[in-house]
Amino acid sequence: MIKIGNKIKNIIERDKRVIMPTTREVFPFVPSHGKNDIVYDIEGNKFIDFSSFISVYNFGIGNEYIVNAIREQANKLIHAAFTDFYGVEQVEFAEKLIKFMPNGFGKVFFSNSGTEANEAAIKFARLLNKRYYIIGFYNAFHGRTYGSLSLTASKAIQRAHLGPFVGSIHVPYPYPYRFKYGDEDECTNYVIDFIEENIINKEYSSDEIAAIMFEPIQGEGGYIVPPKNFFRELRKIADKYGILLIDDEVQAGYMRTGKFLALDNFNTKADIYTFGKSAGGGVPIGITVTSNKLGTIPEGSHANTFGGNYLAIAGANATIEYINKNRFTLEREIKKKGEIIIKRLLEMQNKYELIGDVRGIGLMIGIELVKNKYTKEHAVKERDEVIKNAFYDGLLLLPAGKSSIRIIPPLTVSYENIEKGLEILENSIKKVNFKLK
Repeated sequence: MIKIGNKIKNIIERDKRVIMPTTREVFPFVPSHGKNDIVYDIEGNKFIDFSSFISVYNFGIGNEYIVNAIREQANKLIHAAFTDFYGVEQVEFAEKLIKFMPNGFGKVFFSNSGTEANEAAIKFARLLNKRYYIIGFYNAFHGRTYGSLSLTASKAIQRAHLGPFVGSIHVPYPYPYRFKYGDEDECTNYVIDFIEENIINKEYSSDEIAAIMFEPIQGEGGYIVPPKNFFRELRKIADKYGILLIDDEVQAGYMRTGKFLALDNFNTKADIYTFGKSAGGGVPIGITVTSNKLGTIPEGSHANTFGGNYLAIAGANATIEYINKNRFTLEREIKKKGEIIIKRLLEMQNKYELIGDVRGIGLMIGIELVKNKYTKEHAVKERDEVIKNAFYDGLLLLPAGKSSIRIIPPLTVSYENIEKGLEILENSIKKVNFKLK
């Protein structure tokens, strides 16, 4: 049983006095150190990590290959001024990254986070397609800076009192579990028809729309997996009207689903890809990659001071090398581990009224909690209670969407800790489920 001591209470009290609040709302966790899938707080409490610190530690906390590369670079040079100067490491990393992209991709832009990578993608789409409006999806989360926030539609609090957001259009995202009018094919058709009939042919002219931006699996919106054919149909619409596709891989990419690009699970290609979170191995970085066919932006039209700094590139370089050296093992293990987790969750779903839906690909897995499987009423307080109970039993989980839990352990998580973590999760669900009766 986890005990919250005076050290943690003291930090939380001081935090509330001097730190602007973010989204901390479920449990009092103050981390100290960790290794792979285990992390300790400042009181010495031990946790199994099913969060990867929001999918940043995809390859484990303290991955020695990545940490050593960062440490070595820190002793040489940290800042790059890559806006004005050139760098060997930056070019070498870009060349390695391009090899993981579809054929025909060759232009890379560095920034400092996923939201900045998405800002760049929005600007590039408008500059290179010579159009203005961009379509995003409800439940999407692309970041909190103004451009990316204009396409975010996950929670009202994220946008409240900050608008108007010009140039953005929102449409439904295919959400099979909550689609009321048919099966997955009909869910796809509904969204595609909505985009073409209501947006392109009624509200806007097709030659005004620069791009459609999406997450291949929606993250903060609830770990929503679209129907298998959705992106192929979206690609057809985009090609028909000369609209670009921007694939936000910030949370879903870098092997999280068992493939480097989560969109590859849907046999579709985008025109612009964005990365962040796990790309730097724990060091902040944002990456935007564009297709060669789009050309290049005018020199000086976009830049930033710290994008492509040597420390971030060292982490990114080591991360891509680690993937390259272990790719086949990672693909096999992620698939196997994901199947084990989903099988166990489906067994829980059959036992507990609380679990409405289980969904995911690889090790990007969500469970949606409901008060009643027939009405599908969101179990918001119950979800938070499950996460809190699990925390006090030594398991780190994170919420997503209105009443979902995301299960995103490091891709290197041990089978032993998968079993232990799932046992803790089931015990927590069992306790909360009992209260529904």
